Amino acid sequence: MYRLFNKPSVYFIMGTQNASGKDPLTVLKEALRGGITHFQLREKGAGALQGQELLEFAKNCQELCRQYKVPFLINDDVDLALAIDADGIHIGQDDMDGGQARALVGKEKLLGVSVHSLKEAEIAIEAGADYLGMGPVYGTRSKADAKQPAGTAGIKEVISHFPEVPIFGIGGITPQNAGAVWHAGACGVAVISALSEAEDIARQIANFKNSYTGVMI
Repeated sequence: MYRLFNKPSVYFIMGTQNASGKDPLTVLKEALRGGITHFQLREKGAGALQGQELLEFAKNCQELCRQYKVPFLINDDVDLALAIDADGIHIGQDDMDGGQARALVGKEKLLGVSVHSLKEAEIAIEAGADYLGMGPVYGTRSKADAKQPAGTAGIKEVISHFPEVPIFGIGGITPQNAGAVWHAGACGVAVISALSEAEDIARQIANFKNSYTGVMI
């Protein structure tokens, strides 16, 4: 398997609807060149690709990720993940049960779960989650159904109980406010619009990584 959860990880999440009018594969390629450590295809919302178009787009994303040896995960769609042999699946609280997802994808694939509390984290870890996405840390425009911002308190609480489990902060995180996420103990930041809408994606990734040490460029 590829580099997995080394600090400071930058986990990019994107679907075609997040590309801000740009070619989404070009956005992904720039992000991979810039040094993202994980990529999750999250194709949801109005105008989302379906069927054969989605399959072809997912395969193109997967091939790019393989070239850069970056784990390629798919949000929610286990059938698609299995069809193209993705590196893993990421599910939310409104998707399928974590144990069910683990049974379907097997032990060798990555399983990520979005959580919003210590209790949800406990359930996800018991179900076999390899990592957790926790948030929203700050307010976000990328998800219409996002919960109220929770800051970093939840990250700290979960890490205090499960220090060995990798946690990614998600929700409204920018290089300017990422310091609190690192300080809380997260292994990485998961971002959508902060990268997809950036004028210089590589510079933005560098700033996210540099925010871990407090040195911005």
